[in-house]
Amino acid sequence: MGVLSLTDRLKAICHVFYNVGKDVFARKFKTGVSDTLFVILGHMPKMKILNAVEQAEFDSPPEFDSTNRKKHFDFPMGILQLAEQLRTSTNKTCFLIASGYFSATKKFYSPQQFRQVDIEYVCRKFGDGHQQVMSTQYAKQTLLRHEEMILAFYGFRPFNPKNHPFIQHEINILVALQLKPQMVFYRLVDILIREKVAVPTCHRLSNIILRALHLHKMRLIEKVESHLSTEMRRLLDSLFEKTMKDSRRASNRYRLTLLKKCSQSTRPSKIKETVEDFEVLKTLHSSVLGILEILALPPAAIYYYANSVIRSDTFNTARRTEEDRYLHLIAFIAHQYYRLQDTLVDTFLLAMQSAVNTAQRDHKERCYEQRELRNESMKSVVCYVDASVNFRTSVSHITNDASVNDTEKVLRIRDLLAKSSQQDEAAASLRKDCESGQSGSDYYTILDDRSVKMQNRATPILKTLTFNAESTGVSLENAINYLKERDGAIGSNAPTDFLQSDERDAVCNGKFNVSLYKAFLFVHVLGGIKSGTLNLEHSYKFRPLDTYLIPKNRWELEKMALLERADLSAFIDSKKVLDTLDEKLFEQYQKTNADIQTGTNSFVSFTKQGSLRVDTPKLEEKEANPLQELFPKKQYVSLSELLATVDRHSAFLGEFHHYQHGRSRIKPTKKTFIAGILAIGCDIGMGKILKISREINPSQLENTVNWFFYPEGLCAVNDRLLQFMNGLELPNLYRKSKNALHTSSDGQKFEVRSESLNANYSFKYFGKGKGVSVYSFIDERHLLFYSTVISAAERESAYVIDGLMHNDVVQSNIHSTDTHGYSEAIFGAMHLLGFSYAPRIKNFKRQSLYLFKNRKDTDRSQWKVTPAGYINSELIENNWDDILRLIATIKLKETTASDLFRRLNSYSKQHPLYAALKAFGRIPKSIFLLRYIDDVELRQIIEKQLNKIESSHRFSRDISIGNGREILQSEKQEQEIAEACKRLIKNAIVCWNYLYLTQKIAEEKNLEAKKKVIQSIEAGSVVSWGHVNLLGEYDFSDEKLKDSIGIKSHKFLGIKV
Repeated sequence: MGVLSLTDRLKAICHVFYNVGKDVFARKFKTGVSDTLFVILGHMPKMKILNAVEQAEFDSPPEFDSTNRKKHFDFPMGILQLAEQLRTSTNKTCFLIASGYFSATKKFYSPQQFRQVDIEYVCRKFGDGHQQVMSTQYAKQTLLRHEEMILAFYGFRPFNPKNHPFIQHEINILVALQLKPQMVFYRLVDILIREKVAVPTCHRLSNIILRALHLHKMRLIEKVESHLSTEMRRLLDSLFEKTMKDSRRASNRYRLTLLKKCSQSTRPSKIKETVEDFEVLKTLHSSVLGILEILALPPAAIYYYANSVIRSDTFNTARRTEEDRYLHLIAFIAHQYYRLQDTLVDTFLLAMQSAVNTAQRDHKERCYEQRELRNESMKSVVCYVDASVNFRTSVSHITNDASVNDTEKVLRIRDLLAKSSQQDEAAASLRKDCESGQSGSDYYTILDDRSVKMQNRATPILKTLTFNAESTGVSLENAINYLKERDGAIGSNAPTDFLQSDERDAVCNGKFNVSLYKAFLFVHVLGGIKSGTLNLEHSYKFRPLDTYLIPKNRWELEKMALLERADLSAFIDSKKVLDTLDEKLFEQYQKTNADIQTGTNSFVSFTKQGSLRVDTPKLEEKEANPLQELFPKKQYVSLSELLATVDRHSAFLGEFHHYQHGRSRIKPTKKTFIAGILAIGCDIGMGKILKISREINPSQLENTVNWFFYPEGLCAVNDRLLQFMNGLELPNLYRKSKNALHTSSDGQKFEVRSESLNANYSFKYFGKGKGVSVYSFIDERHLLFYSTVISAAERESAYVIDGLMHNDVVQSNIHSTDTHGYSEAIFGAMHLLGFSYAPRIKNFKRQSLYLFKNRKDTDRSQWKVTPAGYINSELIENNWDDILRLIATIKLKETTASDLFRRLNSYSKQHPLYAALKAFGRIPKSIFLLRYIDDVELRQIIEKQLNKIESSHRFSRDISIGNGREILQSEKQEQEIAEACKRLIKNAIVCWNYLYLTQKIAEEKNLEAKKKVIQSIEAGSVVSWGHVNLLGEYDFSDEKLKDSIGIKSHKFLGIKV
């Protein structure tokens, strides 16, 4: 028997494993499979992509409300004609119901699953008695024939991967991206519907995806086995050796353990340690670079495998099968290499920005101190000028005095000169002060004084990193390379092309000022990184912008397909898009101005200077009993009880999954999950929650938090709870429209006292401390559907789209932020992504309106609201392809909008894509501003929605019973986990309130009383927690009041203080 290729062997293995069983699979040697691959495949877990609740929901017919039932059972004429050809009532009714379900979900269901309410509705609509319909008599052959008829009518094809190679192709693409299996599942459903292929059952789809996941993993492992040399294996195995004790390491630990660390400190000693670790990783990375290129792991795959190593202890990592272990270690090296570069750059940015800010502040203080001295010098100068006039007059008198001889005249003039010397000194002092102020020499002196501190932090970082420069940053790159080549020793021949002329003069003024030169270099590198002039090749955060977008070659080859997948086909023709917006913008100008002119808009006025003023009256409050009175008064509901109750209804705890895809093991108990949520979400802490709790196993809680609490997983848990609330009827009381959902977002500042690179200084919010902003999203039903933790110095506008793109459950139609939450570029992106953007505008003086140039000669003599400039259509059209590429990247979720805009904002001063997107954004922004001026109701609903997100900020502080004013975690990922737990608790309280109020309405028999309850709910806010016990319970029994520690009376201790 010939030796099969690895791919054929893997196919044979998977076929046997899935279709025959493990008993036959054990005959591995017949296919010649290696022991390593057999061990891994032999332990393929019986993993479920969807949990039991989700699977039941996916495989069950949709539960229609009255509106959707009417919509989907309002059949097209063609379907009715097909139904008329059927003989029995059962066949006719079941055919119609199957057609209605298919129109909604693109799936078929067993007749036994058909909902009775739907059977009765269809029978009533078409005059048949539902008693005559017997789904058990609906023969299987008949059902299959009817499904073929329905597919043919709607232009769909049956699901059959063998007949449709694109299905397997799409699965392979999704699997290679290392997406979570659940995400692969739902994306595949979207693709099938797009390609007009019927969606199969959960079991069938899951099996195909799981098979693809395992095959992909085996291909990677085979590549490792084939291409990893003995020397590389030895190098990777050395990570499991212990290091010798040294001055900076407290104890001998495994090399792998030490390389997991990532310091958040800007102290020179910690920077030195990070640089040393990075040098080790640099060597390791250069060794595995070849195999990394062969594996072609995308960032998500590197992140996934690496974090499995980071979360595991060294012993468990070493226990993995050899090739599997090497695959994980290679990814770990790549991840930490990228991560430490980002950390070093973040450290450099934070330290240098802090130094620059301090220097500028010192300069301002020095200028203030010198102002009094300059005032005194100015007085002296005034006296000097007066004295100069008097001097000339006196000299003239002396020289013209015929009664005095020449010798006496000379003596008198000398006396006058001596008296004027003091004024000369004052004038020279003031001249020197003025010259130093104009040249910036005072600031340069301060910067020079701080140079040594800057060098201690910046030089080690610049010496170890390798930057790639844009064309405008070559001179700066040369200066960095000079610093590296000379090991930080700068000579008078150092490159100075990157310096400005006055900086060059200050450095080269006599003796070459090395200290000041280095300070200037660091400040320019700071600006270069921020502006995108300097980039890193191997990085998550600081790569060139183009690497974050859909690759150019792929875009050129697949543009039309990508645009169709992203639902952007309507925007292909830029001229057509601009013409449509031109009409819309001009019409809005006319309407807004007409309403002002006719007095229809009575809330707009103009100041004497001609400035626009817009008033927004408050909405009238509805009269109703306070909502809080409806909640329990006799007892408080504990948080643990509340979470358990909500889980019994929503099963949200079932959404917790092990970080590693393939781990299918017994889950921790529900109370362990609840303990972890409270420990992290309420800022109590793991150690403390264990000491004050009962029936919680410490090691199980630690293991649960380590493997089940990660940002993406907690986001999915929140989504499960949101999905449950989304299906409740009561939350819809807060919706203004059934067909639209209004959302809003806002940031809340928290101080971070631990060393954190994600925190930044803000005197306004933290004084001399540092902090972060928790940016949260809420819809009008009070569902908190997204949140993230960002530096207090970052612009919130870049994160608006991130929250709206997280739209698996809550799909926003109109979104509002405060004024600082928007930019023109974000307006442009939001329009193309299909979101209606409606920020609150506080100051119209700072807002500019625009008009298309072709309207330049239009009569605008009667307009009160006029444009300040014109749309640059040429710039937009010239860069339209790149704009679409950017938007497609975001829409297809290949890169987050915040990552793209963070890099794009860096290039903002020079990048044509940013300039074009900004120019395009001025169109929807102008349309919105004109609507905002014209529509008082729009302004009121924006105000109302923003009040909801602002009121939720107090909710957040009260939930954090351990520490409501600070965030205790230092690393961004830990901060994200804590925020996700906190959001989960808030959503659980909101959900409990909805369940309780729903029951309250159902139990109320009196119709009038029931209306009053509903009115109270409408007038109030379901974000209410006064009835929830956030502080725990206290035991005042005699047993618990006894001294458990054994503190003795001071008189027995015999110790004098």
